[in-house]
Amino acid sequence: MDSKTETSTPGEMRERLIAKADADEAFRARLLSDPRAAVNEELGLAIPPGFTIKVHEEAADTSHLVLPPSAALGEADLQQVAGGRGSGNDEAITFWDDF
Repeated sequence: MDSKTETSTPGEMRERLIAKADADEAFRARLLSDPRAAVNEELGLAIPPGFTIKVHEEAADTSHLVLPPSAALGEADLQQVAGGRGSGNDEAITFWDDF
């Protein structure tokens, strides 16, 4: 992490991305088309392979609800969904846990 993010919480980073997207249409377009590059550009984060960022733009008649992983899933199920621990994805699994 660089100095832009070392004291930021995931919530503060989300707020920063949203504020920049509201103020800068070109950044908003990059965030929608290539979130990995846009987040890296703005926050200076090296996003590990295997970690996916999806950006959705709400409309006046649409809202998105993001649910955490189901508590009904067992540890083995969660590992399978996350790509499996010990398969080289540990960094991606632990990256930005609250993002």
